[in-house]
Amino acid sequence: MDLAFELRKVLETGKVVIGSKRTLELSRVGGAKLIIIAKNAPKELREDIDYYAKLSNIPVYEFNGTSVELGTLLGKPFVVASLAIVDPGESNILALAGGKG
Repeated sequence: MDLAFELRKVLETGKVVIGSKRTLELSRVGGAKLIIIAKNAPKELREDIDYYAKLSNIPVYEFNGTSVELGTLLGKPFVVASLAIVDPGESNILALAGGKG
């Protein structure tokens, strides 16, 4: 799967929440279908997201790159440590973690 292609597709046709604070909120309430977190995300953030995502049965995918690379992949001029896929749109991004569409 081409992650860059699928991310662009979900940005165009679906709903994505970018940012650690909002991603953490969605992991607490179960409002996401998939959470993507950068490999170099802060340890505390990773632990919190993993904990709440597990409680909410949300799959978490570790992006094999830095938050700078993730931000660039999303076309954003800033670092992105984590993001939540709320609606995959026409993309197949949920296949990353075995999520269901």
